[in-house]
Amino acid sequence: MAYYPVLLELADHPCVVLGGGVIAERKIAGLRAVGAVVTVVSPTLTPRLEQWAREGTVRHVRRTYRSGDLAGSRLAFAATGDSAVNAAVYQEGLELGVWVNAVDDPTHCDFILPGVVRRGHISVAVATGGKSPALTRAIRDELDAYLSADYALLSEVAAEARQRLCASERRATGECWSKALTDSGFRRLVREGRRAQAIEQLVQQLGEET
Repeated sequence: MAYYPVLLELADHPCVVLGGGVIAERKIAGLRAVGAVVTVVSPTLTPRLEQWAREGTVRHVRRTYRSGDLAGSRLAFAATGDSAVNAAVYQEGLELGVWVNAVDDPTHCDFILPGVVRRGHISVAVATGGKSPALTRAIRDELDAYLSADYALLSEVAAEARQRLCASERRATGECWSKALTDSGFRRLVREGRRAQAIEQLVQQLGEET
Protein backbone atom coordinates (compact mmCIF):
# COMPACT_ATOMS: atom_id res chain seq x y z
CA MET A 1 0.00 0.00 0.00
CA ALA A 2 1.24 3.47 -0.88
CA TYR A 3 0.61 6.26 1.64
CA TYR A 4 -0.14 9.85 0.74
CA PRO A 5 2.22 12.13 2.69
CA VAL A 6 0.57 15.12 4.34
CA LEU A 7 1.13 17.56 7.23
CA LEU A 8 -1.96 18.20 9.37
CA GLU A 9 -2.97 21.37 11.19
CA LEU A 10 -4.14 20.12 14.60
CA ALA A 11 -3.92 23.25 16.74
CA ASP A 12 -7.06 23.46 18.92
CA HIS A 13 -8.49 20.29 17.37
CA PRO A 14 -9.64 17.46 19.66
CA CYS A 15 -7.73 14.19 19.53
CA VAL A 16 -8.15 11.09 21.68
CA VAL A 17 -5.56 8.56 22.81
CA LEU A 18 -6.62 5.17 24.15
CA GLY A 19 -3.98 3.87 26.56
CA GLY A 20 -1.78 5.46 29.19
CA GLY A 21 1.61 3.79 28.79
CA VAL A 22 4.95 4.91 27.43
CA ILE A 23 3.87 4.64 23.78
CA ALA A 24 0.71 6.63 24.48
CA GLU A 25 2.87 9.23 26.24
CA ARG A 26 4.97 9.66 23.08
CA LYS A 27 1.86 10.10 20.93
CA ILE A 28 0.44 12.64 23.36
CA ALA A 29 3.73 14.55 23.54
CA GLY A 30 3.65 14.94 19.77
CA LEU A 31 0.04 16.11 19.81
CA ARG A 32 0.69 18.61 22.60
CA ALA A 33 3.67 20.00 20.69
CA VAL A 34 1.39 21.10 17.84
CA GLY A 35 -1.37 22.47 20.06
CA ALA A 36 -3.93 19.66 19.80
CA VAL A 37 -6.58 19.30 22.51
CA VAL A 38 -5.89 15.84 23.91
CA THR A 39 -8.09 13.41 25.83
CA VAL A 40 -6.46 10.24 27.15
CA VAL A 41 -8.66 7.28 28.08
CA SER A 42 -6.95 4.78 30.38
CA PRO A 43 -7.31 3.34 33.88
CA THR A 44 -3.64 4.15 34.59
CA LEU A 45 -1.12 6.69 33.33
CA THR A 46 2.64 7.10 33.28
CA PRO A 47 4.00 9.60 35.82
CA ARG A 48 4.45 12.23 33.10
CA LEU A 49 0.90 11.76 31.83
CA GLU A 50 -0.38 12.01 35.40
CA GLN A 51 1.47 15.32 35.70
CA TRP A 52 0.00 16.65 32.46
CA ALA A 53 -3.47 15.61 33.64
CA ARG A 54 -2.98 17.41 36.97
CA GLU A 55 -1.78 20.51 35.12
CA GLY A 56 -4.83 20.37 32.86
CA THR A 57 -2.84 20.19 29.63
CA VAL A 58 -4.51 16.86 28.82
CA ARG A 59 -7.95 15.61 29.82
CA HIS A 60 -7.96 12.22 31.52
CA VAL A 61 -10.84 9.74 31.49
CA ARG A 62 -9.86 7.08 34.05
CA ARG A 63 -11.32 3.92 32.54
CA THR A 64 -10.95 1.58 29.56
CA TYR A 65 -12.23 2.36 26.08
CA ARG A 66 -15.96 2.52 25.45
CA SER A 67 -17.87 2.96 22.22
CA GLY A 68 -18.46 6.67 21.73
CA ASP A 69 -15.04 7.80 22.98
CA LEU A 70 -14.08 8.98 19.48
CA ALA A 71 -17.05 11.30 19.05
CA GLY A 72 -15.98 14.81 18.05
CA SER A 73 -12.31 13.90 17.59
CA ARG A 74 -10.16 14.66 14.56
CA LEU A 75 -7.70 11.80 15.15
CA ALA A 76 -7.58 8.77 17.44
CA PHE A 77 -4.65 6.66 18.62
CA ALA A 78 -5.10 3.18 20.04
CA ALA A 79 -2.10 2.38 22.22
CA THR A 80 -3.51 -0.32 24.49
CA GLY A 81 -1.75 -3.34 23.00
CA ASP A 82 -5.14 -5.08 22.79
CA SER A 83 -6.07 -6.23 19.28
CA ALA A 84 -9.78 -6.41 20.15
CA VAL A 85 -9.73 -2.79 21.33
CA ASN A 86 -7.84 -1.79 18.17
CA ALA A 87 -10.52 -3.40 16.00
CA ALA A 88 -13.34 -1.72 17.94
CA VAL A 89 -11.67 1.70 17.82
CA TYR A 90 -10.99 1.32 14.09
CA GLN A 91 -14.62 0.37 13.41
CA GLU A 92 -15.87 3.36 15.40
CA GLY A 93 -13.49 5.59 13.46
CA LEU A 94 -14.96 4.33 10.18
CA GLU A 95 -18.47 5.04 11.41
CA LEU A 96 -17.68 8.54 12.70
CA GLY A 97 -15.17 9.64 10.07
CA VAL A 98 -12.29 9.79 12.56
CA TRP A 99 -8.85 8.72 11.36
CA VAL A 100 -7.35 6.00 13.55
CA ASN A 101 -3.80 4.86 14.18
CA ALA A 102 -3.47 1.57 16.09
CA VAL A 103 0.08 1.10 17.32
CA ASP A 104 1.86 -1.87 15.67
CA ASP A 105 -1.40 -2.92 14.02
CA PRO A 106 -1.35 -1.65 10.40
CA THR A 107 -4.58 -3.44 9.47
CA HIS A 108 -6.39 -1.07 11.85
CA CYS A 109 -4.69 2.14 10.73
CA ASP A 110 -5.99 4.91 8.49
CA PHE A 111 -2.58 6.56 8.71
CA ILE A 112 0.90 5.88 9.97
CA LEU A 113 3.40 8.22 11.60
CA PRO A 114 6.76 8.91 9.93
CA GLY A 115 10.05 9.47 11.69
CA VAL A 116 10.46 13.24 11.94
CA VAL A 117 13.42 15.58 12.35
CA ARG A 118 12.56 19.18 13.24
CA ARG A 119 14.72 22.28 12.96
CA GLY A 120 12.71 25.40 13.60
CA HIS A 121 10.04 25.63 10.90
CA ILE A 122 11.65 22.75 8.99
CA SER A 123 10.14 19.28 9.32
CA VAL A 124 11.73 16.37 7.49
CA ALA A 125 9.78 13.11 7.59
CA VAL A 126 10.79 9.62 6.54
CA ALA A 127 8.64 6.49 6.33
CA THR A 128 8.93 2.95 5.04
CA GLY A 129 5.20 2.36 4.64
CA GLY A 130 5.10 0.59 7.99
CA LYS A 131 7.30 -2.21 6.61
CA SER A 132 10.44 -1.50 8.66
CA PRO A 133 10.20 0.82 11.68
CA ALA A 134 13.85 0.07 12.46
CA LEU A 135 14.94 1.38 9.05
CA THR A 136 12.75 4.44 9.50
CA ARG A 137 14.51 5.18 12.80
CA ALA A 138 17.94 4.60 11.27
CA ILE A 139 17.32 7.01 8.39
CA ARG A 140 15.77 9.56 10.76
CA ASP A 141 18.90 9.40 12.93
CA GLU A 142 21.10 9.96 9.86
CA LEU A 143 19.04 13.01 8.92
CA ASP A 144 19.16 14.24 12.52
CA ALA A 145 22.96 14.16 12.40
CA TYR A 146 23.07 15.83 8.97
CA LEU A 147 20.69 18.71 9.70
CA SER A 148 22.76 20.93 11.96
CA ALA A 149 21.21 23.41 14.40
CA ASP A 150 21.72 26.35 12.03
CA TYR A 151 18.92 24.99 9.81
CA ALA A 152 16.46 26.48 12.31
CA LEU A 153 17.91 29.93 11.67
CA LEU A 154 17.97 29.23 7.94
CA SER A 155 14.21 28.63 8.02
CA GLU A 156 13.63 31.94 9.83
CA VAL A 157 15.83 33.85 7.41
CA ALA A 158 14.10 32.35 4.36
CA ALA A 159 10.65 33.15 5.82
CA GLU A 160 11.62 36.77 6.53
CA ALA A 161 13.08 37.23 3.05
CA ARG A 162 9.91 35.84 1.48
CA GLN A 163 7.76 38.24 3.52
CA ARG A 164 9.86 41.19 2.38
CA LEU A 165 9.60 40.17 -1.25
CA CYS A 166 5.82 39.76 -0.97
CA ALA A 167 5.49 43.14 0.74
CA SER A 168 7.31 44.79 -2.15
CA GLU A 169 5.26 42.77 -4.68
CA ARG A 170 8.31 41.07 -6.06
CA ARG A 171 8.55 37.42 -6.99
CA ALA A 172 11.51 35.10 -7.43
CA THR A 173 11.46 31.81 -9.30
CA GLY A 174 12.25 28.49 -7.66
CA GLU A 175 15.53 28.44 -9.52
CA CYS A 176 16.45 31.85 -8.09
CA TRP A 177 15.60 30.71 -4.58
CA SER A 178 17.68 27.57 -4.97
CA LYS A 179 20.67 29.54 -6.18
CA ALA A 180 20.40 32.15 -3.43
CA LEU A 181 19.81 29.67 -0.60
CA THR A 182 22.82 27.55 -1.53
CA ASP A 183 25.19 30.50 -2.00
CA SER A 184 28.30 29.79 0.07
CA GLY A 185 28.58 33.34 1.41
CA PHE A 186 24.95 33.37 2.49
CA ARG A 187 25.22 29.99 4.22
CA ARG A 188 28.34 31.16 6.05
CA LEU A 189 26.37 34.08 7.50
CA VAL A 190 23.71 31.65 8.67
CA ARG A 191 26.26 29.29 10.25
CA GLU A 192 27.80 32.25 12.09
CA GLY A 193 24.37 33.27 13.40
CA ARG A 194 24.40 36.64 11.63
CA ARG A 195 20.66 36.77 11.09
CA ALA A 196 20.20 40.37 9.95
CA GLN A 197 23.07 40.22 7.46
CA ALA A 198 21.86 36.88 6.10
CA ILE A 199 18.37 38.28 5.51
CA GLU A 200 19.71 41.37 3.76
CA GLN A 201 21.95 39.32 1.47
CA LEU A 202 19.18 36.89 0.62
CA VAL A 203 16.69 39.66 -0.16
CA GLN A 204 19.29 41.45 -2.27
CA GLN A 205 20.17 38.33 -4.26
CA LEU A 206 16.53 37.46 -4.87
CA GLY A 207 15.71 41.05 -5.79
CA GLU A 208 18.42 41.08 -8.39
CA GLU A 209 16.95 37.97 -10.01
CA THR A 210 13.34 39.23 -10.22
